[in-house]
Amino acid sequence: MPGPDDNKAKKEFFSDVPVKTDSSFFLKGLGSYDWGLQDRMSRIFNPKSGKSVMLAFDHGYAYGPTAGLERMDISIAPLVPYADCLMCARGALRSVIPSDSNKPVALRMTAGTTILDPKVFENECVGLSIDEAIRLNASAMAVQVCVGAKDGMERVTIDNLCQLANLGNKYGIPVLGVTAVGKELVRDERYFTLATRILAENGAHFVKTYFVEEGFENVVSACPVPIIIAGGKKMPELDALTMAYRAIDQGAAGVDMGRNVFQADDPIAMIKALCSVVHENVKPEDAFDMYKSTKK
Repeated sequence: MPGPDDNKAKKEFFSDVPVKTDSSFFLKGLGSYDWGLQDRMSRIFNPKSGKSVMLAFDHGYAYGPTAGLERMDISIAPLVPYADCLMCARGALRSVIPSDSNKPVALRMTAGTTILDPKVFENECVGLSIDEAIRLNASAMAVQVCVGAKDGMERVTIDNLCQLANLGNKYGIPVLGVTAVGKELVRDERYFTLATRILAENGAHFVKTYFVEEGFENVVSACPVPIIIAGGKKMPELDALTMAYRAIDQGAAGVDMGRNVFQADDPIAMIKALCSVVHENVKPEDAFDMYKSTKK
């Protein structure tokens, strides 16, 4: 059994060497999975570009009515046609999203604590059954994982991931592992390389994490399944588009943005600009010009 000192050796990520994939499937690391799971991943990710623009609005399950999500029927429903995939909780899905939208859904499967708890996200359980995921026709099941959490919470959230990965493999539903970073942890290449790899090794079929300014290409290279980036806190539109462009350029398979879309001055113009960056490799400055020209 290797010890912690084994990780101190110099690492070589071969970030400039493309990962070999099964010629029958376009996404990294998923060539040997069953037809149903690959079919669902092909709905989440555009087979032509190999990328995805996901719209995240699951914030309410822990944060309540986040700014921009007070009335999701007004703020989110008009954005649905422009997203490749929706990431949300079951309450929002049933109450706000029309069932004829025909959009794949990454369904939030974990729950537990709220913003009133200083350690929100750490003490979570699998709150939804596999029956519920199937009933809602989920294309993926999302689970929060707190690598590095204290008081046994790291183990609890990794166990949540393992449970869902077992069920996902059984029923052909991919699992999206989401890296949750405690305030005491440093958001850098070292942490995210560790966390994303651990999620993938424990069964996540794709991973949502954060972009880092230095070494992000190594984070992507060390993770054997597709990585998508979170948008995080609201930033100026050009900055968000630039972050998306840099992440895709360094190997990310997509973005899962919420506040940087629904809190934008013109959310529809923003998600259109984001799609041009992710799917068409449009430079962020040109995408921002597009945003300004279509902004109402």
